[in-house]
Amino acid sequence: MNLNVEALREEVAAVAARLIAESGLDYASAKQKAVRQIFGASGVPRGVVPDNETLDEALREHLDLFDPQHASRLNRRRELALELMEKLAPFKPYLTGAVWKGVVAEHAPIHLQLFHDNPKDVEIELLNRGVSFEVGTAPSFRQASVDVETLGFWYRREPVLLSLYAEDDLRGALRVASGELPQRGDRAAVQARAAA
Repeated sequence: MNLNVEALREEVAAVAARLIAESGLDYASAKQKAVRQIFGASGVPRGVVPDNETLDEALREHLDLFDPQHASRLNRRRELALELMEKLAPFKPYLTGAVWKGVVAEHAPIHLQLFHDNPKDVEIELLNRGVSFEVGTAPSFRQASVDVETLGFWYRREPVLLSLYAEDDLRGALRVASGELPQRGDRAAVQARAAA
């Protein structure tokens, strides 16, 4: 039987996009669940798991078709991201994730990466502003096997996630390989995206 790998990859991406939009799953979990739903316990054909760029496109299509609130949600979260970035400017904030890419499902937080050598300073700043937050961890963008501290909270009824990095990590964060899109942006870059 000759499998059309490209069609299967698009099907996995579409199912994963629906799971992200409806259930708030992260990309890796959504891909795994989509593969299980489509192929069950049988072997997965080589090359059918989509990369994140393909999944971004599938999610964008899903949101355009099935989520009439997507554009207003994106604009609102980018405005709030800019506001938070101004308030957290001493910690060198960069926007990343769904709000940066413009594919904001309902559960997607405003994800800011802060680059400062003392995470406690960030926590004290939030506490001084009366922000109640939950501390967690997430894989580092530099090395997936290493976790960084995260702070999650609600800001004007929108979810926010802060990932706390050392200041030296900023150098590697801004490198973009030829042909790739940037994975994060500072306040000026976010303003440019919001204006576009």
